[in-house]
Amino acid sequence: MGLKIIKPTYEMGSKVVTAPVVTRFFHQTLEEKQAGDTIKVDVSDFLDDTGETPDELPELNMSNSYFNVYINGMLQMEDNFAYTAGEAGIGNLLITLPEESHIASGTPIILEVINYEPVVE
Repeated sequence: MGLKIIKPTYEMGSKVVTAPVVTRFFHQTLEEKQAGDTIKVDVSDFLDDTGETPDELPELNMSNSYFNVYINGMLQMEDNFAYTAGEAGIGNLLITLPEESHIASGTPIILEVINYEPVVE
């Protein structure tokens, strides 16, 4: 007997759309940093897309979100960062410089937070 392909058909009453909410934060280093140094960028040290100081860093929805860090325009590896959401004085980004790394004064750091918010239609 030959192979028979069965195509199941399902009728759906609603669908779920995942709408990304993207927020970006910009910072420029004030001093040179060397390997082993840790850079702490508080929420009050960032600017948002409008050029204003943000009030808080967004919470990460654990199963529907991620964040990216760009240093001097280059996407960085995840292992060198710690992200803490929260209001001014609480929310921050910690960057630990690995061996043989160097960040010059005036280097741009960009934090991009993507949260997906499922919407049932």
